[in-house]
Amino acid sequence: MIDLANIPADRPVLIAGPTASGKSALALRIAREQGGVIVNADAIQVFENWRVLTARPSAEDEAAAPHALYGHIPYDADYSVGHWLREVEPLLQSTPRPIITGGTGLYFTALTEGLADIPSTPPELREKANKIVSEQGLEALLTQLDEATLARIDRQNPMRVQRAWEVLHATGKGLAHWQDTTPPPLLPPSDCTPIVVEADKDWLTPRIERRFDQMLEQGALDEARANLEHWNPALLSSKAIGAPELIAHLQGVMTLDAAREAATIATRQFAKRQRTWFRARMKNWHRLNAAEF
Repeated sequence: MIDLANIPADRPVLIAGPTASGKSALALRIAREQGGVIVNADAIQVFENWRVLTARPSAEDEAAAPHALYGHIPYDADYSVGHWLREVEPLLQSTPRPIITGGTGLYFTALTEGLADIPSTPPELREKANKIVSEQGLEALLTQLDEATLARIDRQNPMRVQRAWEVLHATGKGLAHWQDTTPPPLLPPSDCTPIVVEADKDWLTPRIERRFDQMLEQGALDEARANLEHWNPALLSSKAIGAPELIAHLQGVMTLDAAREAATIATRQFAKRQRTWFRARMKNWHRLNAAEF
């Protein structure tokens, strides 16, 4: 376990952790005590249309310390780990001390291990993939992937599966091939302080349940109502956990209690996938128990 008091104040800090584990509060604490700019590493918090539901930092938190890459992307825009790396790179060069925090493990892995330079996929290919998933399910994409990619991809993550399918059909080469020709990383672990916030399931689950209730109290349903007119489940911004459920409630498909329960279950499942990724891909990072800070 790392001692927060001994974190070097002149090096970037990376804070990865499952949803609701308190990593944003930790980043703010470090920024207040040692200085630095808090940089978002969450794939959905970049979008402008979900603030409450994605637990983006509050206006008060943003006033307490500089923040970057939060809520700056239009709701209908495409955004990927490649986009994020291109936005992070100048911050690494110009920001006195980045404190990069979030729950998207792929972002941290790409930052510290490098990202393959994969050509962009055409929009019509993405539309084709969306149609296949809607009509045949995710398994239809999985059956078309190459063995090397299948061996390393998270098969339970729809976005990752579809991305692998698009890469294969756009380039003729599997995602594993591109990953194996990865350039050097922007920020090697040796040049920063990488921290994984660990949260026990029994400790985290009640927090997840309380937080969704807090989101409802803070206006998550009104936020969903503002998104109702242009709602499109195929958009990346629509993958915000709880968004499909609240939209379904507003459309009369389910009660608010049912939406709350479904969203809470989805959040717990997401946190489990995050913990699995962090254990597998961040074995050499410093550990910090969420219940102890």
